[in-house]
Amino acid sequence: MDRWIGKVAVVTGASAGIGAEIVKDLAKAGICVVGLARRAERVEALKDGLPEEFRKNLHAMRCDVANEEEIVATFAKIVEKFGGVDILVNNAGIGKFDVKLTERGSASSVNEIVKTNLMGVINCTREAVASMRDRDVAGQVIHINSLLGHKVTMPPSGVDSNLNVYPATKFAISALTESYQFEMVAENRKIKFSSVSPGVVATEFFDETTLKNLQHFPHLLSSDISQAVLYILSTPSHVNIQDVLIKPLGCRY
Repeated sequence: MDRWIGKVAVVTGASAGIGAEIVKDLAKAGICVVGLARRAERVEALKDGLPEEFRKNLHAMRCDVANEEEIVATFAKIVEKFGGVDILVNNAGIGKFDVKLTERGSASSVNEIVKTNLMGVINCTREAVASMRDRDVAGQVIHINSLLGHKVTMPPSGVDSNLNVYPATKFAISALTESYQFEMVAENRKIKFSSVSPGVVATEFFDETTLKNLQHFPHLLSSDISQAVLYILSTPSHVNIQDVLIKPLGCRY
């Protein structure tokens, strides 16, 4: 991890859950972290949970990753203020589990999921890699994927089971991870792309009822996913972790 000290990491969806855990852990590792979220004030509030000596490492910016214009403007601000992007963690994601794909009137929800989970990743990655190219740095991009990006299974009883287009967006992330790496190989660049694919994680991604039901089933915590991100960043420069699949012990999916 030493080579990342003082470098700049951008984490999307940083206001809660997995993203919040990642920005705190990266800040404690001595990395300059820019947490992006629609609720930027919640990212700013995360400083209170950090040891005083690391609070200066965490910075909050408002950005809706479903909006390409906001992404372009935000990354331009990051480059201007911090000099560039060395690490990108694409964490932002949503699900609309009360809408069926086959229902009329579902188009708005489906489009929102695709804009956030897929186009948000594509647009943020484009801007981050442009910064890495401009400075010819050996950067790292990490996508927070899902086991549903490899195999679609029914969630446990008590957990919303109407998955909508969510798994399709995560399958796309699995494909993109490889496609991006092929581009870097063709350009002879040392920018690494990795994916972290967890099973069910108990976060605000779910409603209160579902979170309560999850306590009776094997599940992961946000800190488990953040540790996987730290592991990827700790690998030697010649090692590329393409995907990390994480299941809670005792799960049946």
